[in-house]
Amino acid sequence: MSLINEYRATEEAIKELQDRLKNLSQDDKLKKELEFEGKLRALMGEYQKSLRDIIAMLDPDAKGGKATRATKTTGTKRARKVKQYKNPNTGEVIETKGGNHKTLKEWKAKWGGDVVEGWATLLG
Repeated sequence: MSLINEYRATEEAIKELQDRLKNLSQDDKLKKELEFEGKLRALMGEYQKSLRDIIAMLDPDAKGGKATRATKTTGTKRARKVKQYKNPNTGEVIETKGGNHKTLKEWKAKWGGDVVEGWATLLG
């Protein structure tokens, strides 16, 4: 895009945003919300309360934003259990922690997943 085209596009975007801002500033709903926000902030200042204090009062069950994120990231994965599959048709035995085992996939394709899962025993 040439520099003059970029200039004209930016100028047009600014005009559209100015029109949008003008329409919003005349909206009664916005005026009421701004008035409410101003009064709320003044009241919070008068009683020396923060937004977190207000949220804690109104919704005590609300989770703390940073505390919950920290616990999720520091958690460890649960180790998978070892399963042993014994094929009653061939007598072959395999042990695996997941379903991405080559022979296990072949068995499931040949005899069906539900049947093969019936051959499994949990080793721990």
